[in-house]
Amino acid sequence: MKFLFLVQGEGRGHLTQAISMSQLLVEAGHEVSAVLVGMAAERQIPAFFYEQISASIQTFRSPNLIVDKSGEVNLLKTVGHHLCRAGRYTSSLRQIDEAVRQYRPDAIVNFYEVLGGLYNLLYRPVVPMACVGHQYLFFHSDFQFPARRWFDRFLLQTNTRMTAIGAKKLLALSFREMPDEAQNRVFVTPPLLRKEIRDLKTSQQDYLLVYVNYPHLVAQIKNWHAQNPAVQLHCFWDDKATKTEETVIDETLTFHRLNGEKFLKMMANCRALVTTAGFESVCEALYLGKPAMMVPAHFEQSCNALDAERAGAGVGADRFDLSILMDYLPHYQPVDEEFRNWYNQCSIQLVRQLESLNKPKSKRIWRNISWPRRVSWRLNQTA
Repeated sequence: MKFLFLVQGEGRGHLTQAISMSQLLVEAGHEVSAVLVGMAAERQIPAFFYEQISASIQTFRSPNLIVDKSGEVNLLKTVGHHLCRAGRYTSSLRQIDEAVRQYRPDAIVNFYEVLGGLYNLLYRPVVPMACVGHQYLFFHSDFQFPARRWFDRFLLQTNTRMTAIGAKKLLALSFREMPDEAQNRVFVTPPLLRKEIRDLKTSQQDYLLVYVNYPHLVAQIKNWHAQNPAVQLHCFWDDKATKTEETVIDETLTFHRLNGEKFLKMMANCRALVTTAGFESVCEALYLGKPAMMVPAHFEQSCNALDAERAGAGVGADRFDLSILMDYLPHYQPVDEEFRNWYNQCSIQLVRQLESLNKPKSKRIWRNISWPRRVSWRLNQTA
């Protein structure tokens, strides 16, 4: 089978999922013909994506959530910003359509890109689409949401539904095994993780590993460190004003420039991980047997943290108070063996789900309709 990927390019999560999925498909004898990545104007695809995915790569302009300094989504700014740029997204839809007609894939795999759903709505392609992401677990009847945040839940589910318009399957990446709900198109699968994690050797050294992705969190870390100087902290941050690889504050506090390979190696040897509850980071910690303290920066991460707690990954918190983690560690019960058994089913389950999208070969006639260069794919059966 030939596949075309649509990938939401905000953050590294969906990009690394696309890399892992492409590796699984190629190993199973399939082909990933093209990868289209939706990006905000100021963003660039990280170098590791070009290095690790073996397919033609294109970028297109795509809507993204605008967050304030605290990491919360600013709804008014997001809506106003993208309404003014609607014309650019029409061009992006045409670009997706041209790629589909050029590569003629057997199936499209959408990694949470909202224009993928809008493309299905406006262009009605005959090529089936499957959506991949932890977010599709939000439609499972057993998924629990944080209490008393109904409006945030409504916005999150609305955005997720938009990505999935017209999709045949929603492949919901999960921390743990759960039953499928085919009536909702939800098929629960193990997570997609980087190949490198399987080759890591773990140990337990006496330091906490901290991922700091918002500037205001640095002050919280430093304040806690001032009161607990004996606890060794290694923090990773993306401080564009700092050019050095390491910034040593004192003997027990060091800030490292963001480096995916270095971060993963240090995770394999840390005592515990402190993160903002990104799905991939928590899965990696689970695989390596490292307890996590999850401090959500926005509602989606609050959902991740609650779900991860149910899976035994660690403890949630509403602030970077590492004392919460220190109190939790003596009570942590490792679940890494159970999680690895679940993860090891990944290749079989995901490839099988995508292969089931295939249809018998037939002659396709591509016919253009006027507005907005909408394509109706007509299927003619030949004798």
